[in-house]
Order: sequence, then C-alpha cells, then structure tokens
Amino acid sequence: MMDLRPVGYVIGLLVAILGATMLLPMLADLIEGRGEWHVFLESAVLTVLTGSVLAMSCANGVGEGLTIRQTFLLTSGVWVALPVFGAIPFLFGETELRFVDAYFEAMSGLTTTGSTVISGLDDLPQGLLLWRGVLQWLGGIGIIVVAMVFLPELRVGGMQIFRSEGFETMGKILPRAQEIAGQISLIYIVLTLACIMVYAGLGMSFFDALVHALTTISTGGFSNYDASFGTFSGPAEYAAAVFMILAALPFVRYVQFANGNTSSLWKDSQIRAFLTTIAILVIIMSIFLTSVFPHHWEQAFRESLFNITSIISGTGYASVDYMGWGSFPVMLFFLIGLIGGCAGSTACSIKVFRYQLLFASIKTQIRRIRSPHGVFVPRYDGRAIGRDVLTSVMSYFMFFALSMGVLSWALALTGLDFITSVSGAATALANVGPGLGDQIGPAGNFAGLNDNAKWMLIIGMLVGRLELLAVYAIFTVQFWRG
Repeated sequence: MMDLRPVGYVIGLLVAILGATMLLPMLADLIEGRGEWHVFLESAVLTVLTGSVLAMSCANGVGEGLTIRQTFLLTSGVWVALPVFGAIPFLFGETELRFVDAYFEAMSGLTTTGSTVISGLDDLPQGLLLWRGVLQWLGGIGIIVVAMVFLPELRVGGMQIFRSEGFETMGKILPRAQEIAGQISLIYIVLTLACIMVYAGLGMSFFDALVHALTTISTGGFSNYDASFGTFSGPAEYAAAVFMILAALPFVRYVQFANGNTSSLWKDSQIRAFLTTIAILVIIMSIFLTSVFPHHWEQAFRESLFNITSIISGTGYASVDYMGWGSFPVMLFFLIGLIGGCAGSTACSIKVFRYQLLFASIKTQIRRIRSPHGVFVPRYDGRAIGRDVLTSVMSYFMFFALSMGVLSWALALTGLDFITSVSGAATALANVGPGLGDQIGPAGNFAGLNDNAKWMLIIGMLVGRLELLAVYAIFTVQFWRG
C-alpha cells in the first residue's frame, strides 16, 4: 500500500506557506482602511494551522525523496488542495462568493488561467485584488518547478527530453526540487521587481504596478479592472508584451545565463521558434487591422503585439475587445491560444517544443517515404529524439484533442452554445483566460455560467495545467495496484 505521509507532509507545508502569504493582502487592507483586514487574518490563521497540523502529523514518514507514484499523487494533490484554502478570502471577503465561484477563482489563479467570475473589480478592496495577484504569482513559480522537476521524471508529454538540462545533480526528487526552486526563485523575483519598476515608471500607481507585475510575470492575466489592460493603453502595452515574452521563455536558460553561459538563450531552438512565431503573427495582424479598419500603423502594431503575446503566452490580458475585429482575428486568437510558450516557463497550453517534435517526426516520415532504404532520425536541438519521447508527445496531442472534445461536449450538455462550449474547453485546458463570444470573451467573464459548467472548467484548468497525463494516471487501476 502506498505511504501517503510524504505527500501529506509536502502539501501541509505548502498550505501553511500559502496561509502566511495572506498577511500581505491583510497589510494592503490595513493601509487602505476599508476594514477588510480581519478576513485575511482569520483566513491566514485557519490555513497556517491546518497546513501545520497536516505537515506535523505526516513528518514521521518523510524520507529523502518520493517514489514515482507518490510524485504523481503530490503533483495533482497540491493543485487540488491549495485552491480550497485560496478560496477562503473570496468566501468571507467583500465578494462573498459561493464555494463553487470562490474555488473557480482560486483555481484560475493558481493555475494562472486568468478566467474570472468576479465583476466590479474596479471597486474591490485592495486586499482581494492583491490576493488574486499573489495566487497567480505563486502558481507561476510553482508550475516552473513542476515542469522542470516532476514532469520530466514522470515522462509526461515528452518532458523527459529536458530531464537533466541545466541541472546535473539528479538525486532524489525532493532535494532536486529544492535546489532548482532556489535558483529559479531568484530569477523570478528579479523579473517581478523589474516589471514593477517599469510599470510604475510608465505612470501606473504603485499598487497597480505591483499587482499587474505579479500577474504578468506569472502569465496569469488577472487585472485590477473590468477593462483588463485596456485601462493602460499606450507605452504600458509595449512593456507588458516584453515581460510576457520574457516570462514565457525557459527559466533554466536564465539560470544558465546568470551562471556564465551567455549563449544559452540565443542557441535554444525553442526560443527562436517562439519569437519567430510571434513576429510573423504580429505582422499578419497589423497588416489586417490597417487594411480593414482605420487603424494608425502604430496602434495596429501595438494592439496586435500586446494581444497576440497575451494569448500565445497564456496570460489572457485584453487591451481591446478583439471580438469586434471580425472572424479572421477571432479564429487566429483561438488557434494561437493552443500553441503556448516554452517548456519550463510560466506559460501554458501545448508548448512550442511539442510542435517542433511533431514537425520533426513528420519530416522524418516524409523522407522515409521518399527514400525507403535511407536511415533518418528525427532531431531536436541537434539531438536525436528517442522513440519514448515521440510516443509521449503523440499521446499528449491525442489526449489534448480528446479532452477538449469531451469537455466541449459536456459543456454543451449544460445548455451552453457552440462557441462558448468549444472556446471554454480550449481556454480551460490551455489555461489562457478569456474564451470567445459575448459571455466569456474578452469583454465578459464566467460568472453567468451554470454551476455544472464551472465545475467542469475547474477540472479542465487543473488537468491542462498539469499536462493532462499527470492527472489521468492516478485514475488508472494500475496506478493503485503498483
């Protein structure tokens, strides 16, 4: 029988840490003086005590590392448990959300999806706005560690191709997680501080600069305003686009760069492909906007750059309601939301490297058809791609398409229209944020959906953020027999 104590110990520690971070929005509420600070104090006490009791009760079962089965369970368990406690301030704060809505908001935050059920953001207490930003910031750094430590070890979706990249000390999973988290955290904090200073220098208030920096570097997309980033149109859009791109690059490359390997960023084919894709899409969209609408070229370029970067990185900010741009841009935004950023970043969705591996496999198959007696091996970044990696990637694509189809069908059964069902499924699994249509598009939110649809989307956000197979595996009979 599986020993669950190591899993409970780690989850307990993380719950306690989450509770401690609630003191930050408590201070924000104290400074604002609206009398909401006690909500976060009570939530912090409850969360810290619960996490501490769980950790202490499981401490006697902690060894040097985790087994593969324990790692699978921990990866999913953390993202199920933390939103329960992250939802508490939404339950008892000024929003007074029902549990399904509070859990939806917390899950959206920690998975950095950016979908919201809250209206009237402009008038919320600063503590709640900051808490939404903190949830996304913590979720962003958490998913980097998961992507660089757990998923490669679990051989999920081809991530094993990055198994030892940048970190030669393999060891046990937990010690390696601590090693990587320490180096990544410093880079993550530096980028966040730089983003705060740039936003503040461009005219944002310190509070707006702080919250939007937290949600930009995490590619989360929560904003302090119902108009999202449209409140700050102008130079801030350029700054946001730059930082969203930086956050969507592999953080291991930043660590290597900081340690003296200055060529690591420029030699990564994944980074080159990601930047090239953005450049091509921005040029196409800019030409379209200047041709169809009376856009000045600078406005067309700025809005194209910002919104394309926001969607492809999975951030989900919107500076305009691009649903009014016509069917071509809407379909383009839908498709690029399924691309995503680079592996090992805060970005979400399918990821660029999987498309590179897919195209490399297709290219190899075509060459084999043309030259049946030739020996052709698919390569990625100059390295031969193992059959297990290709199998994992193909399985990921298949499961993503199957999951999206099933979720779309299930959402339609709740009474949602076709556009809302399909785009809702896509935005949940890809963790992008806004969907399409009047209801969940960039000018709307998810508050009007029925409870069944919200629970389905919650599951979709969790499954999508953890690369599908890391969650699906724990529901197999073989997993529990093993």
